[in-house]
Amino acid sequence: MKTKEINVCINGQQYIRTINVAMTLAEFIRDEIGLTGTKIGCNEGECGACTVLLSGKPVASCTVLAAEADNCDVLTIEGLSGDELHPLQQAFLDVGAVQCGFCTPGMIMNAKAILDRNPHPTESYVRKNMEGNICRCTGYNRIIEAILLAAERMS
Repeated sequence: MKTKEINVCINGQQYIRTINVAMTLAEFIRDEIGLTGTKIGCNEGECGACTVLLSGKPVASCTVLAAEADNCDVLTIEGLSGDELHPLQQAFLDVGAVQCGFCTPGMIMNAKAILDRNPHPTESYVRKNMEGNICRCTGYNRIIEAILLAAERMS
């Protein structure tokens, strides 16, 4: 087993670990650090459940090797809010965009990246940019509504 030492900042906290070079970022976040908000769904980068922000960009953490995050900043759902919920989290609750909740962390992290790029998106822009996140419960309309509500509240 080949190993590598990595130094990664997750949610503002530095972690230095020696890892198996085949370990994914999702496995590192969940198994090494113990942050279980990042979900592993398909394990192929198709469902978006494991979306985190790697140096500000949304990535499917199940397809990124942890070693690729060396000397990078990672933001997970746990790091999104402080004492109060982030406006995206609150909007998801307010409009009922959460059912089983499995996809929600990845949805919110991708939505954050969308709003970071475009603070005043149109509905079609949000729909297009959320295509990589799959939800089997909500039907998407409330998710889109929540993201647009959060954008409105954040402006």
